[in-house]
Formats: sequence, structure tokens, C-alpha cells
Amino acid sequence: MKTLLIEDKPYIRKGLLNLLQLIDAEVEVIGECESVKDAVIVANACKPDLVFLDINLLDGTAFDFLEQTENLSFKIIFITAYEEYALKALKIGAVDYLLKPVDIEELKIALQKVSKLSIIEQRQQISAVKKVWKNDGDQLILSFHDSFQVIDLNELMFCESDKGYTTFYCCNDKKYVASKTLKEFEERLLNANFIRPHQSFIVNMKFIDKYDKSGIIHLKNKKEIPVSSRKKESFLASFLSWNNN
Repeated sequence: MKTLLIEDKPYIRKGLLNLLQLIDAEVEVIGECESVKDAVIVANACKPDLVFLDINLLDGTAFDFLEQTENLSFKIIFITAYEEYALKALKIGAVDYLLKPVDIEELKIALQKVSKLSIIEQRQQISAVKKVWKNDGDQLILSFHDSFQVIDLNELMFCESDKGYTTFYCCNDKKYVASKTLKEFEERLLNANFIRPHQSFIVNMKFIDKYDKSGIIHLKNKKEIPVSSRKKESFLASFLSWNNN
């Protein structure tokens, strides 16, 4: 297989190259790159069969590279350090990945697995990885000590923050507590038709039943959410705009 190594650390590339030679894999390394820009140029010119792809590169991420090479057909083995978010995305997508520093036995297993996988199957897996990485679509992924929880944003009514923890309340009477502040979820939720009417709350607009002008939001499940005085004007504008659309 014509193979391209995309990794921004020279010693990792060298180590991986040595391991590939050591295990005598049917792999021909046709190039080494450390940036998205160079990797796109080399991939288009050489059309590799297999790419070892680092998650974080000098000028972007692995997914920037993949978006710019969608017309090419190659298999991928990701390379990553011990980064919680990267590992979460890779594990949920069930794609093959290698942790730095690369272990020879893990390399052998990854090569065996990727050789049996069709490009179509792997693209489906990578699509799931990309979704988790960007945390887009209609789902939010919460990371816990021993698991990952998928939350459907269409069922998430509101979030409440308290002393560095955030509780997610869903319409199916389930709730989940994450050991992160509300601020860490704010951008993602505000882009999905949620609003932050108070420092301690983010609310899904679709679950608002009415707004009391005294400064209280009434949700469809009878829960009452306060609107802070400094957010009343912006909340009311968003609330009226949402209901007029």
C-alpha cells in the first residue's frame, strides 16, 4: 500500500517509519508531511492507499485535511496523544487509532483491521468521528469518568449550573450531571436554538410555554426559570423572534 505519514513531530514520523520497516508490512511510504497544506498537495499528487493521520497538525486538524481530500480514496489510521476529546471522538466512531508513542503490536493490529475494512465502511465511521469532534448535528456528547452520554438536543429542555457542575434536564425525565461549567457548553447550545436568560440556566426555546413579564420563563413541564434583569431585553427579543418564525 502506498502510504503517507501526516504528523507534525519529526521523531514520531521517524519512529513510525522504523516500525513499519521492522514489521515488514506491505507498506511503501511515499511521503511525510507536517501540515494540512502540504498533506493536501502530496495526497492529491501521489494518491495514497493508506494515510497515518495526526489529529492536530501545524496549521489545522486532521478533519481540515479530510475535507480538502474528499475526492480521494484512501484508508486512515489516526495518530493521537492522550487527549480526552480526540480519544472520545475516535472511540465513538470506532475507527483505528494509535496512541503516541506508537507501540509495534498496536501498529500490527491497526494494519490488520484497516486492511479488512472497506473505504465506504471507514468513511461512515469517520463521519461519526467528525460529528463528535465538531459536536454538531442534533446531539451533544457528555464525557463521564467511565462512559460517554449522547443527548438528543431535541429532547433537552434546559441546563442548570451550580458550583462548577452542569445538570442537563431532558423531556424523558432523565437528567445528567457533568463536571463542567455551563460556559463550556454555551456556544454549542446557543447555535442550536437555546438561550441563556440567566447566569445559571440555558433553555431550549421550543420548550418555553410562556414568559411572565415579571421575569419568569414557564416551561411546558411547569418548571420556572428566572430571567436576570440585565438579560430581559435580549431574551424578550429572541423569544419574540423565535415565536414569529
